[in-house]
Amino acid sequence: MSRHSSIVLAVSLILCGFSALLPPRAPAQIAYEDEPISYMNGSLQNPVADLQQKLASGSTHLERDPRVGYLASLLRTLGVEVESQMLVFSKTSFQLRLISPSSPRAVYFNDDTYVGYVPGGEVLEISVADPQRGAVFFSLDQSSGKITRHTHECLQCHASSVTQNVPGHVVRSVFPDREGHPVLRAGSFVTTPESPFSERWGGWYVTGTHGQQRHMGNVTIDRGGDESSLDRNAGANLTDLSKRLELKNYLAAHSDLVALMVLEHQTHVHNLITAANYQAQRALYDEDVMNKMLGRTGPEHSPSTLRRIANSAEKLVEGLLLCRETALESPVRGTSGFAANFAGRGPRDTRGRSLRELDLQRRLFRYPCSYLVYSQSFLGLPPVMKERVLGRIKDIVNSPPATDAFAHLSADDRAAIREILTDTHPEFATAVASPKG
Repeated sequence: MSRHSSIVLAVSLILCGFSALLPPRAPAQIAYEDEPISYMNGSLQNPVADLQQKLASGSTHLERDPRVGYLASLLRTLGVEVESQMLVFSKTSFQLRLISPSSPRAVYFNDDTYVGYVPGGEVLEISVADPQRGAVFFSLDQSSGKITRHTHECLQCHASSVTQNVPGHVVRSVFPDREGHPVLRAGSFVTTPESPFSERWGGWYVTGTHGQQRHMGNVTIDRGGDESSLDRNAGANLTDLSKRLELKNYLAAHSDLVALMVLEHQTHVHNLITAANYQAQRALYDEDVMNKMLGRTGPEHSPSTLRRIANSAEKLVEGLLLCRETALESPVRGTSGFAANFAGRGPRDTRGRSLRELDLQRRLFRYPCSYLVYSQSFLGLPPVMKERVLGRIKDIVNSPPATDAFAHLSADDRAAIREILTDTHPEFATAVASPKG
């Protein structure tokens, strides 16, 4: 059996063992394997697929390091910063046999790409937010440097109700035992910006300070224990991991708290963008089929198509505007350069403001509108969906909230969001100038 076949088999077997961590699978909202999505066979336009082609053609190459394999070279090539490193020690990856509290899995990310590394692992795990297909999964062989795409074996966990029933990403919080096994009877949580602080990061290392707030990270429970035996105080405000694991096996010495919070926001919104994209593609495809059957022509969309798009757009608007985000009770601070690097990337309006600026006192971002409005995933939405989302944001920031969902946006918040987007997002500026909502 080939190494690739062994990995696929291991993934399938391991996922069966972790089915208790997953919620009951709801009926899929959209059939993404067929047209118009064509998830399995459709063309890909993302940094990882581009790199895969360049490596295969020999037009580029990665450098292998004897300590971490191709990890450092891959991160540099994809523009992923080492400062984004987060460490997860729960056995919730297909490389679970190598993962433990003394040998955690490292995760790195930028605005569209995620990389996983386990010391001694045969592969690097890679996923990317493709503008048309959603989350797409790959592995890089640590011996050959070859990148391989994976589909069904990854989608068993990464296409369920917790990812909006589309291929997406999941941040899971579990009750780990001393070896890193999730104690299934204690339950688990899917972590999003709406999650209480006390339910976050079980099975993860967390370096940073957070005052009197408590989370689930940095600690374990006995195999025979339950939820009440998790000592959140013992894992609080940890800034040094050197006594917990051999840091020389990693590219950095931290598992940054702020990076974890940004990761949770980003994966949540990426999933909402993919769901909106799929819904729009499906609605437009169905409309086209019906128009051909009835011999209808014309540029206007049907009322039913617009309703379907509006319903999905609203969920995305709420995610972009950080509705229902759990407020911070104490200031938080990380232990790496992640926060400064993240905030420094812009773009900025004429007053020097950016949606990437962090608050970290009351909430994650200073201005409650996601920087993912600039992402290739958002910009790649079907025009009718993108126009609906930007039009809704325009309406919301131009007047006091009409519903409780947006009551968290103060007058100052709305003004800042409107002004920043008008200066930095050409399509939003067009929406502002348009009389249409």
